[in-house]
Amino acid sequence: MVTVRIEHAIHDYPAWKAAFDRDPADRRGSGVRSYVISQPVDDARYVMIDLDFDGRDQADAFLETMAQVWASPNAAPALKGAPRGRILERRESDTP
Repeated sequence: MVTVRIEHAIHDYPAWKAAFDRDPADRRGSGVRSYVISQPVDDARYVMIDLDFDGRDQADAFLETMAQVWASPNAAPALKGAPRGRILERRESDTP
């Protein structure tokens, strides 16, 4: 399994979540098997999203799609600054 981790500052969580829910990147169609949204307990204007994929090619393609989404103020209205996306390979887990 490969995970794309995206982190960025936001202006407003409800506005960001509404844009996320509109799904301009077509997560399922892009191969996302599951995702988790997290926020630091001391910063309501920052989000971290982990999106799981079966393989690296899907993750790479998804990050390319996200670069296009982030460039569109209509698709990503609540972004504050430049998002950071990284591809992670799981090395060990204590969950199945």
